[in-house]
Amino acid sequence: MRIGVVTFPGSLDDRDAQRAIRLAGAEPVALWHGDHDLHGVDALVLPGGFSYGDYLRCGAIASLSPIMTEVIDAANKGMPVLGICNGFQMLAEAHLVEGGLIRNDHGAFICRDQKLRVENNTTAWTSDFEAGAEITIPLKNGEGGFIASAETLARLEGEGQVVFRYLDVNPNGSLNDIAGVANARGNVVGLMPHPEHAVEPGFGPDTAEAMRSGVDGLAFFTSVIQRTLIGA
Repeated sequence: MRIGVVTFPGSLDDRDAQRAIRLAGAEPVALWHGDHDLHGVDALVLPGGFSYGDYLRCGAIASLSPIMTEVIDAANKGMPVLGICNGFQMLAEAHLVEGGLIRNDHGAFICRDQKLRVENNTTAWTSDFEAGAEITIPLKNGEGGFIASAETLARLEGEGQVVFRYLDVNPNGSLNDIAGVANARGNVVGLMPHPEHAVEPGFGPDTAEAMRSGVDGLAFFTSVIQRTLIGA
């Protein structure tokens, strides 16, 4: 299986995402934001970072990059797409997921190991998790507060499109403690924490529980591999 990782000007975590994909057993394919070619990949990752210096709004300029025409078309046809942190912001700006991301309510950048609950394990990126599982992966953002209208929130909650929820502490003021959401079809997932930084024991969260496994983030990538292989 081949999974594309799109690099934008200001991407920081594209190489980390490629490594995570390789460790999960797939072939990472480096893609460039200025191209109109997905090179026949089976899934896509929009990585974290500070695309275009976060000017205008985080992810807004990147969402208009040439390759996003192909990304949007592929997502609408069912290709699995994962947006991590800045990539989540791009998905929201491109209207591939509902809601938006604003500055953290405390006004500061935050970097911490974050506990999450898996609310939906039926998406293309979460099928290797148990429903209700509690995982720990790193979080680092300055504009990670999830917002949506009351109507949109009710729909996301009611239709099971909330995929991850913050536990113990809400790090950025996200409504309903939402850390990640999916589109209605479940092939597109966006989240603020960084699974690509928790794919090897000893590298990532330093809690005792996380150190025992150290790979809570790897299931994102094994999920999409298994989902694609069985053709679901």
